Amino acid sequence: MIKRFSRRVFVSAVTSILVAGSLVSTSYAADNIKLRFSSSGSATGEIGKAMIAKFGPGVSGFADFEPHFDSTLFKQGTELEAIARGNLEMSKASAQELAEFMPEFSIFTAGYVHRDAAHQVSVFNAPVMDQFKALAEDTLGVKLLTVMYLGRRQVNLRTDKKIMTPEDLKGVNLRMPGTEAWQFLGKTLGANPTPMAFAEVYTALQTGAIDGQDNPLPTVVDKKFYEVTKQIVLTSHLVDLNYIAISKKVWGKLSADQQKQLQAAADSAAEFGRANQLKKEEELVSFLKKQGLKIYEPNQDAFRKRVQGMYLKSEMAKSWPKGAIEQINAL
Repeated sequence: MIKRFSRRVFVSAVTSILVAGSLVSTSYAADNIKLRFSSSGSATGEIGKAMIAKFGPGVSGFADFEPHFDSTLFKQGTELEAIARGNLEMSKASAQELAEFMPEFSIFTAGYVHRDAAHQVSVFNAPVMDQFKALAEDTLGVKLLTVMYLGRRQVNLRTDKKIMTPEDLKGVNLRMPGTEAWQFLGKTLGANPTPMAFAEVYTALQTGAIDGQDNPLPTVVDKKFYEVTKQIVLTSHLVDLNYIAISKKVWGKLSADQQKQLQAAADSAAEFGRANQLKKEEELVSFLKKQGLKIYEPNQDAFRKRVQGMYLKSEMAKSWPKGAIEQINAL
């Protein structure tokens, strides 16, 4: 995880890199440029498949796309720093990771801010997002190209107790990623958030070390969590995302035509991944029921009211740009 305590020193170093980069010629030589993409995800995940099937071919006329998956090039959580330092060209970035450096991005880690996949795209392309994109460029030297839909996160439990309201999750040890933003989200749901590495979740569910976990349905199936759980509560509390990010320095060296082509390739990959993920979510409800899991919707109004209320009263909300949440809700 990127540490916020080093933000001032790190941002100063990034600024020096950006200034130095601005002195370099704004066009590449005739040879193709190398675009290394580092991801903690797998090549068979929706982002991996989308980047290979759509982004790579989309930039093939001027760039050699070189994807690296499963954290084989850079460790998870270090990719943004690698881009900012000039050691990497591209990666994916979650709102949670960006919020470690820029608290303003915590608005996109809050529950029930994005309503669905279409709303997520509308937010990214709306004027309200311009200030966030500029912040990422100015602070980290990272340009956000597009938003990738990862699915709606649902609560997946190994217990039989039916969950209809946040009060029903009291005392439930729910695995959440270890960052402050994720842990707070778990608390707003009414659960006892338990930090744990993703690789440990299956065994922890199997042994009862945790009562449940939250992830989109494709992840539940891909990681076979359905083998060690009994139910899925369709809270849809977070419309999960990753941004596809590129070095601002690299972007600035591309010609206008190359920038247009690269942006089109990123948008094509995002749409490809989004369509596949939505289709998969729809199909997996039937699959999971056949595996014996109970799947049902709780009182989402009760969850939404508690979650949004806690966020708006939190210290986190004080960093959100004035009027941003109202503009997002209005889209």
